[in-house]
Amino acid sequence: MSVTQQEKVINVLFTGLGGQGIIRASDMLAKAAFRMGYDVKKSELHGMSQRGGSVSADVRFGKKVWSPMIPAGEADFIVATAEDQIEVWSSMPSKNCVIIRPGLFSEEEQNSKMFNTVLLGRLNCYLKFPFELWEQLIRESFGGAVAEANVAAFKRGEKME
Repeated sequence: MSVTQQEKVINVLFTGLGGQGIIRASDMLAKAAFRMGYDVKKSELHGMSQRGGSVSADVRFGKKVWSPMIPAGEADFIVATAEDQIEVWSSMPSKNCVIIRPGLFSEEEQNSKMFNTVLLGRLNCYLKFPFELWEQLIRESFGGAVAEANVAAFKRGEKME
């Protein structure tokens, strides 16, 4: 059963370092879930983000969501742009948590300015939101050639095995 057919609250933790696009990626997921008709709550922790410090964002969506914070042990997905940040959040995964980690991708992809969009594409393999929705959100978030490059990055993430 795809996430879009479930009644439960879906918890997605984004984690990484300042400047890696954690906030933008989490904003895009929150918008996508809202446009899919879900109740959505989001929170962010910027830390020392301007100096490359830890950044995280919780996105929760479902029929009804009461709190923006993911309780410990209830993250359904952890999307990490930096491998060392996964251990920082080791109390968060649920029993069946899917961790989308940088090590799944080539070094070239990890160093791309669009790595956060690649990760969203990979996350969507589980969420199964329509590609057209993501494409629209990407085009709203970026302009011109940058939008096209991010659409391509999203597709690469979806096709990654």
